[in-house]
Amino acid sequence: MSSLAVRKAAPAAGTTPGTAQGPPLRRRIAFVPTVTLLIGALYCLLPVAWVVIAATKSGSELFSTFTFLPGTGFTENVRDLNAYRDGVYWKWMGNSALYAGLGALLSTAVSAFSGYALAIYRFRGREAVFNILLAGVLMPPVILAIPQYLLMAKADLTDSYASVLLPLVLSPYGVYLARIYSAAAVPTDVVEAGRMDGASELRIFTRIALPMMVPGLVTVFLFQFVAVWNNFLLPYIMLSDDEKFPITLGLFTLLEQGSNTPALYTLVITGALLAVIPLVALFLVIQRFWSLDLLSGAVKS
Repeated sequence: MSSLAVRKAAPAAGTTPGTAQGPPLRRRIAFVPTVTLLIGALYCLLPVAWVVIAATKSGSELFSTFTFLPGTGFTENVRDLNAYRDGVYWKWMGNSALYAGLGALLSTAVSAFSGYALAIYRFRGREAVFNILLAGVLMPPVILAIPQYLLMAKADLTDSYASVLLPLVLSPYGVYLARIYSAAAVPTDVVEAGRMDGASELRIFTRIALPMMVPGLVTVFLFQFVAVWNNFLLPYIMLSDDEKFPITLGLFTLLEQGSNTPALYTLVITGALLAVIPLVALFLVIQRFWSLDLLSGAVKS
């Protein structure tokens, strides 16, 4: 009987018998990234909360009430924003939609062709081209703004819609993402099978490769749309006619005028809040499409 008895292991030195040692330590370690994420979320969401609450305040409430106390002037602020210079704010919103929508579409198309070519085709200098693109990803846009302005001035395109759209067509980061995704999502065997069946290179790209690349291209489109929508420096340098301003530059002009006319501060805050809504809506729509496309791709594979 003594040989069949179960012997309990002696507790480690310096520990209390009957207490578990592993899980509490793991819980303490897991608590650190959770707190870090909460602090980061608070850091990002506090300005958004301030804009939402400040947009509800009238001009007198904006500087006289507690920061996070809602006001009663949101509808009046929207009405004043609509009436300002016969609704020029919505002209700015339309310009931003044009710049961001058309610019993101063109940039996504160029990125798709370029990324597919760099991933599938083998040609001399391919790696050199890709390395140059990587250097372009690391290049701050502020460095390129003045040379782009000089090029547009040489072509007599400054102060036009094209002066803002053309520099945005080629996105090094978009080409990089498309190249990486093409290499992972488009099997070379499928491309070779299409060639053996007599399909042209363009048909292989549009009918075979492009559907496989759609989730990655949706990501490129979303990144580029947000980047163009929030772009300030390029329109600031290129444009002088405020009828062609995007929303970022238009709100900046309102903010400058607010130093002399404090009542315009409420219009700037309300306009900033309304300008975020299209980005949120686009992200929600594209995120759903992105998830469905990834799921369908997994089922087909």
